[in-house]
Amino acid sequence: MKKIITLIAIILITNLSFAQSAPKIEFKASDNTIDYGTISKKKDNGVRSFEFKNTGDAPLIISNVLSTCGCIVPTKPAEPIMPGKTGKIIVKYNMILGPIRKTITIESNAVNYEEGRIPLKIKGEVIPD
Repeated sequence: MKKIITLIAIILITNLSFAQSAPKIEFKASDNTIDYGTISKKKDNGVRSFEFKNTGDAPLIISNVLSTCGCIVPTKPAEPIMPGKTGKIIVKYNMILGPIRKTITIESNAVNYEEGRIPLKIKGEVIPD
């Protein structure tokens, strides 16, 4: 009887150690893209946000936000996003005239993206007033 109880305890402990908790990130924007559309330089401040949710079962940590140029100022959440909660990556484009085709890369501990790196894109066109 003791051997059976010991065996069951070992199996339970082993199963618990393999059940890993992990954060997952899902963005609200389709294809992780925000389309500014055609916007006027003076009538738009260039601020948009990528909303996301932690669909995993561990805290989601956004460790860094990288931009492809100095024309984008991204802001990340300072605190971890708990499971089931939402967060935002705020992006400010500096409204340079012409087409917008830029990428922002998020570095995180999310397991549903390779190495936790998530590309986000903005597109559109800034026209003169």
